[in-house]
Amino acid sequence: MNDTVTKPKTRAKTKVERPKLHKVILINDDFTPREFVTMILKAEFRMTEDQAYKVMITAHKLGACVVAVFTRDVAETKATRATDAARTKGYPLLFTTEPEE
Repeated sequence: MNDTVTKPKTRAKTKVERPKLHKVILINDDFTPREFVTMILKAEFRMTEDQAYKVMITAHKLGACVVAVFTRDVAETKATRATDAARTKGYPLLFTTEPEE
């Protein structure tokens, strides 16, 4: 009889978590022209004219609107670039980020 004992190989399976997502939020103001807001939405967030208009109007009516959802780094970069573009033109347009629940 064979006295060797075989043990099954155990593998530690690493579980990869999805990155936490963050919302980019457009804050309405009464000074930035609508055309400029839609231009920024189209340029930075790759929206169509129709999508950008709808987001801009929603922010105008409600005071704020979620523009898009990205990973934290991408959301912060896009919000900063969009806000900085408005600042260079002298507009108080503001984009912020917050974690998605």
